Amino acid sequence: MDKNTIIGFLLIGLLLFGFSWYNQPSEEELARQREAYEQQQAQVNAETEQSTTIDIAVLDTTKVESDSVLTSVYGAFASSAKGVDTVYTLENEKVKLQVSSKGGQIISAELKGYTTNDGQPLVLFNQPEDNTNLSFTLLTNNDRILSTANLYFQYFDIKKLKDGSTSHIFRLNTTAGAYIDYVYTLPADDYLIDFDIYSKNLQMVLRPNEKNLEMNWYSKIKQQERSKKFENRYAQIYYKPTSDDVDKLSETSDDEEDLTTKVKWVAFKDQFFSTILIAHDDFSSATLESKLVEDDDRYLKEYAATLKVPFSMANDTVAQFSFFFGPNKFSLLEDYDDGRKSSEKWHLEEIIPLGWGIFGWVNEYCIIPIFNFLNRFISNFGIIILLLTIIIKLVLFPLTYKSYMSTAKMRVLKPQIDEINAKIPETKPQERQAAVMALYSKVGVNPMSGCVPMLLQMPILFAMFCFFPAAIELRQQSFLWAEDLSSYDAIVSWSTHIPFVSTYFGNHISLFCLLMTLTNLIYTHINMKTTDTGTNQMPGMKTMMYIMPLMFLFIFNDYASGLSYYYFISTLITILQTVIIRKTVDEERLLRKLNENAKTKKKKKSGFMQRLEEMQRQQMEMQRQAAKKRK
Repeated sequence: MDKNTIIGFLLIGLLLFGFSWYNQPSEEELARQREAYEQQQAQVNAETEQSTTIDIAVLDTTKVESDSVLTSVYGAFASSAKGVDTVYTLENEKVKLQVSSKGGQIISAELKGYTTNDGQPLVLFNQPEDNTNLSFTLLTNNDRILSTANLYFQYFDIKKLKDGSTSHIFRLNTTAGAYIDYVYTLPADDYLIDFDIYSKNLQMVLRPNEKNLEMNWYSKIKQQERSKKFENRYAQIYYKPTSDDVDKLSETSDDEEDLTTKVKWVAFKDQFFSTILIAHDDFSSATLESKLVEDDDRYLKEYAATLKVPFSMANDTVAQFSFFFGPNKFSLLEDYDDGRKSSEKWHLEEIIPLGWGIFGWVNEYCIIPIFNFLNRFISNFGIIILLLTIIIKLVLFPLTYKSYMSTAKMRVLKPQIDEINAKIPETKPQERQAAVMALYSKVGVNPMSGCVPMLLQMPILFAMFCFFPAAIELRQQSFLWAEDLSSYDAIVSWSTHIPFVSTYFGNHISLFCLLMTLTNLIYTHINMKTTDTGTNQMPGMKTMMYIMPLMFLFIFNDYASGLSYYYFISTLITILQTVIIRKTVDEERLLRKLNENAKTKKKKKSGFMQRLEEMQRQQMEMQRQAAKKRK
């Protein structure tokens, strides 16, 4: 390079530097440019908020790949493979939902009007802690499997419907003019949210011979109540086969189910709250899985569901679903069967464990209607339980009276039974029993007449056992010292782990459970005295009768205090009824009447007495035959 060339380059450099220095903006001009830019951005943000009329929270920005890489991986969906993860808040009077633009899925559901046991807002699930997702698997023309969870939806539109509902449309665009719309429709005041999937020209970007979309749903169920152990007993997956009864997975262990038949809905259930996904046209199949969470006190179980959704790729299609985010309240869930969506019954109320068979019928047609009727006039649930108990005991009083009179008849015959026992040695128990039964038949006493009334009361006893732990109405309702009638009422608690005690009893003592145990011991003592007929059939039974109330102390210590309170009041009323009946019954007069029965014309024996005497004769004959063979 010669001297002239070097001088030329230097002159050009000086000219460029001088021109740049001369044309650079002043500090005042830079300030005016920054202010104009900020005003423009503020106007854009205001227009965006006004057009969507919902809350927006920007989380983060994904890594941007080159367009060629995105196209090779996502095909026509490449334009939706990158974006900003934006969270939209949709809410009505009952629920507050958060929908993420990434996946277009609901990532959080909060129930208004409810709180956790420690007073925090009640959130059924949320991300990122929960990693809840609802996504679809798509098979593209080049046989790549895509998940909508990895694609970005755009908030497309909002519509106000005539019935007061609001529809929010999220669109998944493609470069080929095809798209998928997720439409969430929220009523003004309801827990049931409609979720519809619309497609347009998908045959251009997806394999047209595919007949199903695969829906993936996962959630970790949060602990909402005081006792994780007790709450876990009522947390499980329920599902409704289209042509069969409602079924469920195990609540005590890990469980899974592979359903090849059509399924109407799947419920991720907690003790008092559920998320239910309902397919209006049925899922074609379902794989369900439930796992216990033992290493994290914040959660109860992990639920997962893989659902096949009939969906035609060859035509523009709509798939309709409904989400229920709400409380497990029997009357509320039952109302959804009143032709809300179709004439088909959903039977959502069957996720509430009211008991099988007759126990469930007693709860559905007797206990719940009385409970709801009392709740219309009384707000204190402790008083409602008291009145409910009194009503039940009054209805059952004829059976209680009949049972007492049966034992009273056998008790006044005790002197005569003692004479029989004195005449017949203990080595001949069959002859003793036959002589006693002959005496009962002679005076017109049926020993089973006292047992039948007690058996008739058992359905109500077990129905109440199922009702109280499932009654959300009792949740966080206080009465006397009990802060929550749906949970235990600890008066003494400890943090030290005590072998056996901590496993089977817990780390507290519930006062209502303790009172229930004491009243049962008292009633057992009174009952053993009033039923002493002198037959001495089962000597060990007396000890067992006293052991049972002590076993209840271990069983019910962690149960709902409302249940222990009911049993406590019920037993107290039973003791009072027994004392009153005993004071009003003249046992001497009763004995005279029985003796008069023995002197009158012989009465026809009941079928039971005839069968019992025949069995005794056969046993005695078998004993005589055995004695002859030994000789």
